[in-house]
Amino acid sequence: MKPEEAVKRIVDNFTALRNELGKVIVGQEDMLQKLYIAILCGGHVLIEGVPGLGKTLVIKTLSEVMNLDYSRIQFTPDLMPADILGTNIVNEDENGKRFFEFYKGPIFGQMILADEINRATPKTQSALLEAMQEQRITIFGKEYQLESPFMVLATQNPFEMEGTYPLPEAQIDRFFFKLKIDYPTPNQMLEIIDKTTEDYQPELNKVITAAEIIEMRQLIRQIPISTKVKEFAVRIVMGSHPIERCPISRTRKYVSFGASPRGAQTLIMASKVLAIINGRYNPSLDDIREMAKPTLRHRIILNLRGQAEGVEVDEIIEDIIYGVAEEVQK
Repeated sequence: MKPEEAVKRIVDNFTALRNELGKVIVGQEDMLQKLYIAILCGGHVLIEGVPGLGKTLVIKTLSEVMNLDYSRIQFTPDLMPADILGTNIVNEDENGKRFFEFYKGPIFGQMILADEINRATPKTQSALLEAMQEQRITIFGKEYQLESPFMVLATQNPFEMEGTYPLPEAQIDRFFFKLKIDYPTPNQMLEIIDKTTEDYQPELNKVITAAEIIEMRQLIRQIPISTKVKEFAVRIVMGSHPIERCPISRTRKYVSFGASPRGAQTLIMASKVLAIINGRYNPSLDDIREMAKPTLRHRIILNLRGQAEGVEVDEIIEDIIYGVAEEVQK
């Protein structure tokens, strides 16, 4: 496929997807764009927002219009790993002979909603780790491959922290994006009321298939990117490390751990898709700037001083981008 055809196909699919979701979802354009980017990059997404903002509805509708198997897991303190992965059950055949039969858990889907993931214990949270990284699980020494495309969309409430278990850094780094969902505007609220309190039942069309997603993922990796843009992304990631020679004073002052190399990888991949959505063949420095917050905000860990002073990671990322941009212009 020619580059022009590939770009047009990705843009057309995004337009069709946005139009179909618009029949049900009001606003949340930025969230929809980021979810589309993560899907094409094969990444998982952590979504943070208060209850009632439509996170679950967006994910369920997205899986429907993309014709993907949807599975929801409600995380609670008493949820066990077997409740997610599945387990072996003793069964009996017609001759009375007993045998083990594996019953698949809800992880055997394509688009998995891990609702309120921070309410489960670390043992249960870690059950997702192998699935997210390797797209497979191991039960009693036997491996089971998960169907492709496979994507975990996890939600958490940023305010109700009592009785929750924060995700460990090793697992949170597996998420491609961390998205923050804002409240709707007054006009959007009126539209939400109209669509949810009246007899409104739109018919959704399936616009993308699993095979198309896999093909588009391969096309994304073929998109070229200039050395200048790659160096800009690397400088931003390195600017999150609180080392002595770091030029960003707020990083040295408030950050305990910076973004890993996986942060640079996701920043580059996300910028590629963003450039294509905007009709360009090559990512620019502006694409890197726009993708920096969702790709890095969960990978930068504040120290005790930063937490005590209520420092926002997004503000530090802004300082890093500004500082790196000044260095590039010198």
